[in-house]
Amino acid sequence: MAFTVAIDGPAAAGKGTIAREIAARFGFAYLDTGLLYRATGRRVLDGMAPLAAAQALRPEDLDAPGLRTAEVAEAASHVASDSEVRRALVEFQRRFARRDEGAVLDGRDIGTVICPAAEVKLFVTASPEVRAHRRHRELDDGTSYEAVLEDVRRRDERDMGRVDAPLRPADDAHHIDTTDLTIDQAVARSAAVVEAALPH
Repeated sequence: MAFTVAIDGPAAAGKGTIAREIAARFGFAYLDTGLLYRATGRRVLDGMAPLAAAQALRPEDLDAPGLRTAEVAEAASHVASDSEVRRALVEFQRRFARRDEGAVLDGRDIGTVICPAAEVKLFVTASPEVRAHRRHRELDDGTSYEAVLEDVRRRDERDMGRVDAPLRPADDAHHIDTTDLTIDQAVARSAAVVEAALPH
């Protein structure tokens, strides 16, 4: 049974954690679409042209080490604003979304562009300060909190302001603000939305 859960939101809002938990709880496949752009950005940093990097992307590239650094995150945000790169990665995501066992995808434009007919759409957000603290804890390259906060704000501005598929909630998305929620609370609220939408 094809059943798609689209989870969107800004960096470090908790959408990846929620997506993984929802996929595990309901037995759905999971795709971190941000890794598509990080892996493409990694190849660009290695000298490839953005479109060629996207077209050459293989599933195993999403498991490459070093995709979580601030440098790669910055490169990913830049390639994600390239319309040709986005088009090259759209079909990969749409095929994944309609697999028979159900799928959870998280990103910036899943509910608005990639899977506008998804059975469930969630928009996960949190304050920039809280998101910066979360991202700072993830990084292993010595970047300061202040630099991470500035990067979060800059990426928000770029993601929300780009012409092609800007970051915004779908009109029918359920909003989950994780600023003051524990992981368990955020997952529980999200799971309740999914459970209510499943055919019974």
